[in-house]
Amino acid sequence: MEMTPEFTFLALTLILALVQIGAAGMARTAELGAKWNAGPRDEATPPPGRLAGRLMRAQANLFETLPLFAAAVIMAEIAGKTGALTLWGAGLYFAARLVYLPLYALGVAYVRSLVWLVAAAGLVMVIAALFA
Repeated sequence: MEMTPEFTFLALTLILALVQIGAAGMARTAELGAKWNAGPRDEATPPPGRLAGRLMRAQANLFETLPLFAAAVIMAEIAGKTGALTLWGAGLYFAARLVYLPLYALGVAYVRSLVWLVAAAGLVMVIAALFA
């Protein structure tokens, strides 16, 4: 059985989440060293540097809406509510989340917030389809 486009966008978003976990972790390890990464991290660590902090915040931001997106896509699939609204919504959510990461990493203000709003609109579209 082939995946629907909505499930494909969800799968791609999960890959993006793994990329963000790795990017934030690698940036933090670059700051604190492999010994810190391999250790138990019992002691307090210094605050993250600029890039690691941005990547960590971008990851946390994705994780705030990813459960909602996943649940909405799965519910739409199960309920048979997929269509143009879910396709466009899932596509917008994924594309915006993909663009959001480098914008945050580079410290681009305002545009990053607009891109976040596009992702949120995509999420709302998928949720709205559940009631259509």
